[in-house]
Amino acid sequence: MQYLTKSLWLMLFVVVLACGVYPAALWAVGQVLFPFQANGSMVNGPDGKPVGSLLIAQPFTKDEYFQPRPSAASYDASASTSSALAASNYALRNRVAQQLGPIVTYKNGKPVAPDIEAWFDKDTFGGQPHIVAQWADAHNSVASAWVGADPTHATYITDWQKSHKAAVADWIKQNPGTPNPQPSDLAIVFFETFSKENPGKFPSTVTTNLPGGKTQSAVQPVASGTDIQSNFFDMWRQEHADADLQDVPADMVTTSGSGLDPHITMQNAEYQLDRVASKWAADTKRDPKQVRTEIEQILEQDATAPMGGLWGENLINVLQVNLELRQKYGAPS
Repeated sequence: MQYLTKSLWLMLFVVVLACGVYPAALWAVGQVLFPFQANGSMVNGPDGKPVGSLLIAQPFTKDEYFQPRPSAASYDASASTSSALAASNYALRNRVAQQLGPIVTYKNGKPVAPDIEAWFDKDTFGGQPHIVAQWADAHNSVASAWVGADPTHATYITDWQKSHKAAVADWIKQNPGTPNPQPSDLAIVFFETFSKENPGKFPSTVTTNLPGGKTQSAVQPVASGTDIQSNFFDMWRQEHADADLQDVPADMVTTSGSGLDPHITMQNAEYQLDRVASKWAADTKRDPKQVRTEIEQILEQDATAPMGGLWGENLINVLQVNLELRQKYGAPS
C-alpha cells in the first residue's frame, strides 16, 4: 500500500508538471516574447481583418499577384500532404506540363502559349488528324479526370449522351459489365467524337455575363485559352523538341513536402516579375519600367535566407509581398 500511494503521488506530480506547468510556462514565454509567432503569424489586410498566416501558403488568382508553389493539399491547412509522385510517374509529368504551358517562354522572352494555340488549330499530331482524340487516347486517366474537374463538364457529357445514342450504345456493347455508364466512363469516346465534330477545338468552361450582374457557366468548343495551352503543351513540345525555351525555376512546378510552403525562391519571383509589373502598370496607368523597378525593390527588401542568410537561397514570402503590393497600388482592377 505504501508503494502504491507513492506511485500515485508521483504520477499526479508528473501529470501536473507535464500537462499543466510546462504548457503554461511555454504559453507565457510565447505570449510575452514572441506574441506574433505564438498566435499563428496572422496578418491583416487593408481593411484590418485577418487574411492569412505567413506560415501557410494560399492561392492567388489575379495576375497582379505573385503565385505560390503548387499544392498537393489544395492549400488546405488541415490536409497537409505532398503529391508523393515519383519522377517516373506519368501523373507528375502531366501536372508539370500543364503548369508550364501558360507560363513558359522562349529564350528571347516571347511566350510559347500563342504558338501552342496556332499549332493546335492545325489539328494534326504525328502526321495524324484529330489532336483531341489522340490526347484522350494517350492520356486516359487525364481525360477521365477532366469530367470530374468541373460540374459543367459532367453536365455537358450527359447532354452529349442524349444526342449520341449510337456511340453510347456501341460503348456499352464493348463494355457489357457497365450497362449504365457514368459521364466519366464515357470520357474517351466523348473526346473522340468531339474531336471529329469540332476539329481544332477543345471543350472548355466559358462564363457569360448576364443582365443584373449574374453569370452563367457552360462548356463550349474553344480554339484558344489556358485549357489548350496547358493540356497540349506536352504534345506541342514533342513536335518542337528543338525549340529554345527559357528554363523555369523548379519550385514553380513542384510541390513542397507539406503542400503548404509559404515561400518561393527569388528566381521564381523574378520569373513572375514581368507579368506582375505589367498588370500593375496597366491598372495604375503608370510607366511599366518604373513599376517594375519598384516591385524589384520590394522583393529585395523582403528576401530572406535560412539561418539569417548564412546559407541557402533567398526566399520570398508570397503573402507578405502581395500584401505590400496591395498596400502600394490599391485593389487590382
